[in-house]
Amino acid sequence: MDSKTLTVEIITPEKKYEFDGVDAFFAPGKVGKFEILPNHAALVSEIEVGVIKLKNNAGNLNIAVSTGYCEVNKDKIRVLAEAAEKEDEIDIERAKAAQKRAKERLSTKTSDIEVARAEFALKRAINRLKLKS
Repeated sequence: MDSKTLTVEIITPEKKYEFDGVDAFFAPGKVGKFEILPNHAALVSEIEVGVIKLKNNAGNLNIAVSTGYCEVNKDKIRVLAEAAEKEDEIDIERAKAAQKRAKERLSTKTSDIEVARAEFALKRAINRLKLKS
C-alpha cells in the first residue's frame, strides 16, 4: 500500500468491501460530516445514515450506509455498519417500496418502537433514493 493513500474496509453482517488507493474518505458522522486523509490521527466515530464517499484519481465512489462505527488508524479505515450498498447495487424499486411501507407505518402510529423503526427505515430508503438520483 502506498503511504500516501488509504485502505478502507466497509463491513456489514452480509458483506465486506475493501478499497485500496483511496486519497480521501468522507463520511456522515453523528455530529456532522467528516473527512479523513492519509496519515490521520487515530479515532473512532459513530456513522449515521448517509453516504460514504471515497475519492481517488480515478474518481469518486459513493456508498449508502446505515448506522455504525468508523475506526481510523493512520492509513486504514474500518467501517462497521448495519447495511451498505454501492451506488450501482441500489435497487430503486426496492427502495421506493421500502419508503412507501415506512410512510404507511408512520401514518398508523401504533407504538413508539414501531414509529422509531419506521422513521429509521424511511431515512434509509430516502438516503438510497437520493444517491441513485
